[in-house]
Amino acid sequence: MRVRRSDNRADYLVDALSLLDGWTRDGREFRRTLRLDDSQHAALIERIKIVADALHLCPQVRRLDGHTQIKLCTTENEALSDGEVTLAARIETMYQAIEQTA
Repeated sequence: MRVRRSDNRADYLVDALSLLDGWTRDGREFRRTLRLDDSQHAALIERIKIVADALHLCPQVRRLDGHTQIKLCTTENEALSDGEVTLAARIETMYQAIEQTA
């Protein structure tokens, strides 16, 4: 897995990725499927939009068969950036908070 690195971030992204349970990487795509009801899905979407806008990212989020599917993509020939890893980590935190209120 190639990871874009800058400044003094040596193993930061690799370490962060290892902590994100449930996320899978396939080429340029980084994905997660969550089991949420419709209201939880709506709440998560609102939160994701705020963070994604701040990070200038466009995650793909869809609802399918009672699941919320999230996909983050890097541009062609680009490695995963700290922005995508940050968004994935924030989504995990949001998901856990939403799950606890259910």
